[in-house]
Amino acid sequence: MTPKGLFQSYKDLLVWQSGMALAEACYRATAAFPREEMFGLTSQIRRAAASISANIAEGHGRENSGSFVQHLRIAQGSLKELETHLLLSERVGILAGNEARPLLDQCDELGKMLRGLIRSIQNRNSEQ
Repeated sequence: MTPKGLFQSYKDLLVWQSGMALAEACYRATAAFPREEMFGLTSQIRRAAASISANIAEGHGRENSGSFVQHLRIAQGSLKELETHLLLSERVGILAGNEARPLLDQCDELGKMLRGLIRSIQNRNSEQ
């Protein structure tokens, strides 16, 4: 079954919506980063955060469940990259712990959603 058969639009996916909310929160958090980080952690966090939902959308658009799963796995990689940049930002004192924790919690929840969606698609494919 193709992704289109499962969902009408990638925008209907809660995992995509959650990824967009996380990206938006990351953009807001990095707005307060020092100017000298514009091409460092600010850019890296924003790029990784935006990549998550972008890969979900791209995979859905391929209309092939194997390709969709591959792009969901790429989104997982971007999520882990984002978590690492957030942790580094906290460690070097650019992002306060009380700002980092909610973002990292969102990352954890999104990771669970991605894993669940991947399993669901793989189970459907194995049943066919």
